[in-house]
Amino acid sequence: MTQENHPQEKLRGPVVLRREYRNEASTTDQRLLDSRGPSDWVHTDPWRVLRIQAEFVEGFGMLAEMPRAATVFGSARTPVESPEYELGRELGARLAGAGFAVITGGGPGTMEAVNRGCSEAGGFSVGLGIELPFEQGLNPWVDQGINFRYFFARKTMFVKYSQAFICLPGGFGTLDEMFEALVLVQTKKVTKFPVVLLGKEYWGGLYDWVAKTMVSEGKINKKDLDLLHLTDDIDDAVDVVQEAYHAWEEAH
Repeated sequence: MTQENHPQEKLRGPVVLRREYRNEASTTDQRLLDSRGPSDWVHTDPWRVLRIQAEFVEGFGMLAEMPRAATVFGSARTPVESPEYELGRELGARLAGAGFAVITGGGPGTMEAVNRGCSEAGGFSVGLGIELPFEQGLNPWVDQGINFRYFFARKTMFVKYSQAFICLPGGFGTLDEMFEALVLVQTKKVTKFPVVLLGKEYWGGLYDWVAKTMVSEGKINKKDLDLLHLTDDIDDAVDVVQEAYHAWEEAH
């Protein structure tokens, strides 16, 4: 076919349209920018899948170069003047002094205390927030943070980018994260991931119930109890984190 009788064509991005198929008058940019149309599609499940994907992409992108880190959980309701707040602040400082970044839920209370202690000690303080019905926002001691819509995307970041969980006194959110981590280790979805319960007075009853009721009734194996480390000693908690990191290094 010669150049003279070569069929006329229209380009639509990488797509070539010829003959009667090239009669589309508008361009892709025009269709994108000129039309509004119904907005119901933004509330459909396929669009939610894209939002979920975007949260993973943003999380992985922000945290990909994270230094070694420990995730610390605790109550958002902890008053600034309370001993628990000071405990969190000291823990954050000790982790920073041991060369660990800290990751928290980024909220107020104990989370703020841990971020604050880490930041004041010159460490890297990370907050992974969550969209809630009541406004919370990231506390001012977060050096780098991101807010998530979906709990499960946020949970993935907590586990993927830290070498241990330390649980200070907290509520349902703390329990949720703690037991999720235990399930992942028990089922070998992750390896050598200790969960430290810091505060015997607060956590002792739960630990005893797990040991005496769940183990005795055969709901978990006795060795599963080793996945939990109960202590009152901050240095002991930091040592557990360091041991877990060295084990992770050897495995990788």
